[in-house]
Amino acid sequence: MDLINKYFPNLTDHQIEQFQQMQELYKDWNLKINVVSRKDIEELYLRHVLHSLGIAKVQEFLPGASILDVGTGGGFPGIPLAILFPETNFHLVDSIGKKIKVVNEVIEGLQLTNVKTTNARVEEIKGEYDFIVSRAVAIMPSFVAWVKGKTSKNSDHELKNGILYLKGGDLEEELKTYKTAKIYNLTEYFEEDFFETKKVVHLPLKYKG
Repeated sequence: MDLINKYFPNLTDHQIEQFQQMQELYKDWNLKINVVSRKDIEELYLRHVLHSLGIAKVQEFLPGASILDVGTGGGFPGIPLAILFPETNFHLVDSIGKKIKVVNEVIEGLQLTNVKTTNARVEEIKGEYDFIVSRAVAIMPSFVAWVKGKTSKNSDHELKNGILYLKGGDLEEELKTYKTAKIYNLTEYFEEDFFETKKVVHLPLKYKG
């Protein structure tokens, strides 16, 4: 939890309480339904929470904005971002039912009112969003195909509407066809070794009416 306070010093008491509750909730639910590896549970704040919040260092979300989290797994990056931006609307989607069950229990435990979930493939989701976030669930061309037509027309943020993708490693080959993609190295924001190869990729997506 010290890690979160270190990089996000302006949290409210309520947000601090919610972040603190996460560890117990995940430990508890992980015993019943395994969604996070045992090692990662011990380093939940570094490997999952702070990693998810790397997106917030690249772009802060506005009140009333809508964010789609694709392949949310155990609720990352969606849940940490939803705590950080309580007036932003989050839609967490995963095709695996047991993962969404855990996510729903964590959302209820944290009393998050700005999050909804759907157990489905993202292609089945209707609606338009300011940003589509995810943690490396597929290579970029596949991901772009899945989320086609899901970007809203009005772009109100500093960055243009589109994808904010948490990825690691060398992305040159994967992104070479995307001239508008911009890579943000998380080492610019976080000093821990874990972030040495971690990045956020922003890829603007045009609205398709």
